[in-house]
Amino acid sequence: MNKVARALISLTDKSGIEDFAKALTEMGIEILSTGGTAKKMRDNGIAVTDVSEFTGFPEMLDGRVKTLHPLVHGGILNQRENADHQQQCAEHGIKPIDIVAVNLYAFEKTVADPNCSLGDAIENIDIGGPTLLRASAKNFQDITVIVDPADYDQVLAEIRETGNTTLKTRFKLAVKVFQLTSAYDTAIADWLVKVDVDSNPYF
Repeated sequence: MNKVARALISLTDKSGIEDFAKALTEMGIEILSTGGTAKKMRDNGIAVTDVSEFTGFPEMLDGRVKTLHPLVHGGILNQRENADHQQQCAEHGIKPIDIVAVNLYAFEKTVADPNCSLGDAIENIDIGGPTLLRASAKNFQDITVIVDPADYDQVLAEIRETGNTTLKTRFKLAVKVFQLTSAYDTAIADWLVKVDVDSNPYF
């Protein structure tokens, strides 16, 4: 079992992140992050590498493109025991990302405002977050994916003990991801289906 070397943390709900990230760095784990999450960790004295520095490609399009990059998704989706995958990663300079801690733009909170426009709702549909989460959950064989701050302590305890989490824990965390992304997409679809294209000023 490989030891955890790198974590990507990008959160809307930043509760508990300072202690979690600090504990990771104390174990020698590199932290990658974006935007406000990176700022909060730096403000608490935690060393962070911006995803844009990691990929060599800037955040762009008003933040719509931050983590959608082969160096990120290759780092998540490569199978550690697959020799072909490892050869391709070596050829293209893809470094492993072993932990992904992400939660999603608050779509339901945004559309709960009766004055929320269709344009505002669209901008609060998260793309990078669900993509990171689904990629990580698909590769639970190798990736620890966290969507709930309540799981931080167990993850840290297992890493301290063996250098990584157990496969059973990674699977349970992956199941949480698909429950979350399913509910997230359902909330979006349920709101959008109520939009009247004949009367909405967007059209």
